[in-house]
Amino acid sequence: MAAVMAAPVAALRAWSEAVARAETAARGALAATAPLLGSLAALAAQMRAARRLPWDATALGAFPELRARLWRKQRGAAEALLEQLGQRREELRAVRDAVGAAGSAVLRLVEERGPAELGLAAVLRRGPRCPSLADVLEGLQDVERYYRHLYLEIKLLLQRLSLDSLADVEALPQSWERILERYKEDEVVQDTLLKASLFVENHHEVSCSPGS
Repeated sequence: MAAVMAAPVAALRAWSEAVARAETAARGALAATAPLLGSLAALAAQMRAARRLPWDATALGAFPELRARLWRKQRGAAEALLEQLGQRREELRAVRDAVGAAGSAVLRLVEERGPAELGLAAVLRRGPRCPSLADVLEGLQDVERYYRHLYLEIKLLLQRLSLDSLADVEALPQSWERILERYKEDEVVQDTLLKASLFVENHHEVSCSPGS
């Protein structure tokens, strides 16, 4: 049994390492995104205020080029922030891709071996402190879905951004918080990492025991 499960165990160990790295990268990207959105929202508020300012009715009316210069400066700063946000989005895309590739590698291995080699009973067998391989595989798909949906929501949020709609840009922090609220509990990730760890440890102990 230990020899039959050696390949899935090795693949799950590699998956766990890949997901742990991806989780760290995702947390970093999310943490870096919040202040960028805050700065962009504040800048949008300034740009809206500048638009509403009655320039011609003030002393600034004597300097018509000042208004255009200020707008170009503000827009340039906003575009720089949008570029940085695009970089954070790409980091999250890389997380999604890494998790998806790692999960696909495990699933492909199990599909190639199939019930004929692994045995259906072995795939479904649970122990007192060890989940079944089927349980772990289901968790892998849940984790892939978690990161895929997280990336998709953030991608759509950032794609909708337009400096032609400053009110929407100003409301960015609230939209961002709603996304984080939906994904703040990454229990599916932690639960599946634990299941994979228990499965790997259990089969390592079996393979190392006398007579295995």
